[in-house]
Amino acid sequence: MRLLYIANIRLPTERAHGLQIVQNCEAFAAAGAEVRLWVARRFQTAELRRAADPWTHYGVARTFQIRRLPCLDLLPLVPGRADALSKLVFAVQLATFAVAACLGVLFARADVYYSRDPLILLCLSLFKPRRRLVYEAHLLAQGRAGRWIEQRVLRRVGTVFTTTRHLAESLIERGAPADRTHPAHDGIRAARFAAPQTVAEARAALGYAPTAFVVGYVGRFQTLALDKGVGVLIAAAARIEGVTVLLVGGPAEAAESFRVQWSALGRSAAEFEYAGQVAPDDVPRCLYACDALAIPSPAGDWFAYHSSPMKLFEYMAAGRPILASDLPALREVIDERAAVLLPPQDVTAWAEALRRLRDDPTLRSSLAAEAKARVMRAYTWEARARMILSAIGDAHLEDSL
Repeated sequence: MRLLYIANIRLPTERAHGLQIVQNCEAFAAAGAEVRLWVARRFQTAELRRAADPWTHYGVARTFQIRRLPCLDLLPLVPGRADALSKLVFAVQLATFAVAACLGVLFARADVYYSRDPLILLCLSLFKPRRRLVYEAHLLAQGRAGRWIEQRVLRRVGTVFTTTRHLAESLIERGAPADRTHPAHDGIRAARFAAPQTVAEARAALGYAPTAFVVGYVGRFQTLALDKGVGVLIAAAARIEGVTVLLVGGPAEAAESFRVQWSALGRSAAEFEYAGQVAPDDVPRCLYACDALAIPSPAGDWFAYHSSPMKLFEYMAAGRPILASDLPALREVIDERAAVLLPPQDVTAWAEALRRLRDDPTLRSSLAAEAKARVMRAYTWEARARMILSAIGDAHLEDSL
């Protein structure tokens, strides 16, 4: 099967979707597909201009091709803004990339055109048969224009995959074909976690204190302009003596605000570690350096039903106990046997859970063991790729009958 994945992203990128897409392309290739990835040729950040090529940066095999398509990228002129002008600039960038992708597709043969971008699929549907178009949905469209595009895409693609069951149900309600809409949870690249380290080994490599009880958070501190609840973790950890917080990710300005919050709560700066945005291959070591890992997501609809944080699966693979907000989307993957599930934004409950984990090594071990066994059994990119390719093949077979 020749699979062409079209993604309107910078590559490399500091955001999790870059890692997700690249690891999925590697997994599709390992499952037998001939894979090409087309991304936007966009202005890169100063830090990532110094990064290696995408395969090396993300630590994946060179089993798929990458091509960069032109677009009109004015986004650096409106950094960090979320006003009408920035939305217009993004729309121009997306539209010009979609045009470039459609022109490229005219001269590129593939059995499957795979994308997370509804506008691209809508354009492709004008001249490509339905059975060849595959939509991987990560959120519900918002606004009149977004809903209009989404409704047409759901009718014009052959197969839809979603990262949560709740998102699949929501898209079916919006018109996606029920028999061709499949949940496909995120996962992990098992090879990244093939050489686990003890807490002591990881901390020695990173230069962190060997004796503190460290609770970690890895990832972006905001998504879709929504706060991810890290402030709740800071407030809870500050109540428990002997707990150190480790943050990995960005942006750095947000991390600095959390450092100020930590100090304002009377805690020592020595008990707050910020590692910055680390290379993908360094993430496992940061996870191994922690005694517990946190997903303090708030309770809004996006987090409750449609968010599938990649950090969840990597936390599970790292073999460390997890504290997570008790949300339906997370419960699709974990339960009380695999994590401590807590009311979102309840600082007191989070503080007590941290105290309990700090004082109960048996509980830490049992939660971590169950979570690791579960992710290795059911949530690898390789298993996901096989399921997706099988579902696409079944849809092709039905259309040919």
